[in-house]
Amino acid sequence: MKEELRLLIELQECDSQLVALAAKKTRLPEKILAMENEFQACREKLSLNRQKHDELKAKRAEYEAAIKKLGDGMTKTKERLLEVKNNKEYQAMLKEIETAEKTSGEMETRMIALLEDTDKLFVLMREDDEALQRETRRYEQDKKAIEEDLNAVDADAESWARKRAELQKQISADLQARYEKVKKRNNGLGVISVWKAVCSGCHMNIPPQLYNELQRSNEMLSCPNCNRIMYFKNQEKSE
Repeated sequence: MKEELRLLIELQECDSQLVALAAKKTRLPEKILAMENEFQACREKLSLNRQKHDELKAKRAEYEAAIKKLGDGMTKTKERLLEVKNNKEYQAMLKEIETAEKTSGEMETRMIALLEDTDKLFVLMREDDEALQRETRRYEQDKKAIEEDLNAVDADAESWARKRAELQKQISADLQARYEKVKKRNNGLGVISVWKAVCSGCHMNIPPQLYNELQRSNEMLSCPNCNRIMYFKNQEKSE
């Protein structure tokens, strides 16, 4: 293979790697952000049973306070019964005590149901805590791996940039200008391989005569369809 063409192929590899690394540097932080959002959503979902548990505890405390208040009220009413002097007032107080006892009984029944629900939620909370620990470990491990990958991007990009700079010193200014012009017009690809008369850049057929010439000639030939600089590559031999 012609030396200048070999250098161009290596230069194209450097440019392709640098483009891929730049995309990776953008994509990885986005991936971390998506992971963080997913993990936060998981935490919120796993906290629902705890929230319900706390709400039931607060409700139970309200019932306990209400029952105590009713009990205190009944005690005072019963004490006042001893001071009542007429039957009408006495009957009214008995009715008041009866109503308070009924209300207190209903609240105690509800409170028992709340206790049962609280116990069930407590079991679910423990399961949620275990699930959250697993998710936290997975999230932290995945995030660490991505961050390490992200840190390696800069080092890799620097290495490819150094190699590119060394190659540029060995390629003529005119050929570099031609390569950069073609690359700019073709989505970052200025040099492409051809196999079985098909351009790997535009996937169009190369005329037979030009294809034969590409395999024999040392000239710098271009694809007639996309204008990229071509080189012959026997893919079966490469495999």
